[in-house]
Amino acid sequence: MDRLKGKVALISGGARGQGAAEARLFTAEGAKVVLGDVLDKEAAAVADQINKSSAQKSAHALRLDVTRASDWRAAVDACEHEFGGLDILVNNAGIANMKGVAETSEEEWDAVVNINQKGVWLGMKAAIPAMRKRGSGSIINISSIYGLIGSAGSAAYHGTKGAVRLLTKAAAVQYAPENIRVNSVHPGVIRTPMVEALDDDLIAQITALAPMKRAGTAEEVAYVVLFLASNEASFVTGSEYVVDGGYTAV
Repeated sequence: MDRLKGKVALISGGARGQGAAEARLFTAEGAKVVLGDVLDKEAAAVADQINKSSAQKSAHALRLDVTRASDWRAAVDACEHEFGGLDILVNNAGIANMKGVAETSEEEWDAVVNINQKGVWLGMKAAIPAMRKRGSGSIINISSIYGLIGSAGSAAYHGTKGAVRLLTKAAAVQYAPENIRVNSVHPGVIRTPMVEALDDDLIAQITALAPMKRAGTAEEVAYVVLFLASNEASFVTGSEYVVDGGYTAV
């Protein structure tokens, strides 16, 4: 239960779904966690639940709009003030858009790019100076199988998740000499609020194409993120980890 003992993590989109699952798993493995989200009350509830379960302050929630550099600076400051530093960043926040190229408006495109792509860059930009102080760090950027393959829609989502994949590799190369590792995780259909907001028939059609014939859980993704955050992955950087029930293997 001590795979992250002594480490401090910052998780964006930590109020629900994969972010909340990661926060619970991280603290169970000995980490202190700062959860950032625009869903203030939900993030605070997750932090309160974790603190009650652990009988100590293991989690701290704050408002984090990932499109705002000032919010990221405040989140990193909170990691240092509340828990003494920052070792792990999980860029988990994201939004979906199912429209194709011609159907996507400029406003919709900008919204997806600002959260899914710019937000990841701003997170890394804010976290790296704090990780330098610690002498090492692990950054896990949540991409998607749609950052690896195409489909008939979701143009903005594909574009941003593909960008996250290569931004991850660029950062991994740049910061490897400073012992800061950067990897990406590529979930398939995972039962989270974002996916469950989609049409049930569409979800069924997609999951039917995966060899395992089901959607994944947030916890199944969280365990992969845990590995990358831990010292067990000390020689892993610039890599992509697919969690999709075999969807992209077909």
